[in-house]
Amino acid sequence: MIELDNVSYAYEKKLVLRRVNFRVDRGQCAFISGDNGTGKSTLIRLVNGLYFPCAGRYLFENTEITAERMKDKRFAKAFHQKIGYVWQNPEAQLFCASVEEEIAFGPRQMGLNEAETTRRVNDALELLGLLSLRHRAPYTLSGGEKKKTAIAAVLAMNPTVWTLDEPLNALDKHSRAWLAEFLSELKKAGKTVVFSSHDREAAEKLADIELNLNEGHE
Repeated sequence: MIELDNVSYAYEKKLVLRRVNFRVDRGQCAFISGDNGTGKSTLIRLVNGLYFPCAGRYLFENTEITAERMKDKRFAKAFHQKIGYVWQNPEAQLFCASVEEEIAFGPRQMGLNEAETTRRVNDALELLGLLSLRHRAPYTLSGGEKKKTAIAAVLAMNPTVWTLDEPLNALDKHSRAWLAEFLSELKKAGKTVVFSSHDREAAEKLADIELNLNEGHE
């Protein structure tokens, strides 16, 4: 489903990803490990079609994802409906006036009618325990609440692939346990999950496969 074939990526002249080979089949959970600076966030963004290889190929469902192909608005919309992205810092992806509006944004962009959008919003709010926060502005939330809101916004779009950049980072013990269980439930539901983490113990309990980016750096 996701395949990186000898992929390299550079910021200007600084090589961040070096000849990465990585394959994730449908329904698998993949853990991306590595020290700071080895390109974990870069790889997640590349998988989401936000960055593109300077060498090698990235294929999603056997279709190569390129900058040129992503200029096709219909293709890009269909691609982004299939793959959800939870950023390392949830504040970077929360921009609406309320939690409710944040969760509704994706379904509306997908062209869903208001009845279906409302149903998805209510389901996500209930599942993630955010009903009492539906009218709150995201910037007023705690770190764990912001993370849950970001996850709810992705959940409302019901992607087949979930990508999460350091999802366990900066959470308290209770929130970390909840999120680990949530990722486990996604896996049981047949979703494909790709996530990065410094928490090897928690990650290894969830993941079927691992990509260690330290192996591509000297």
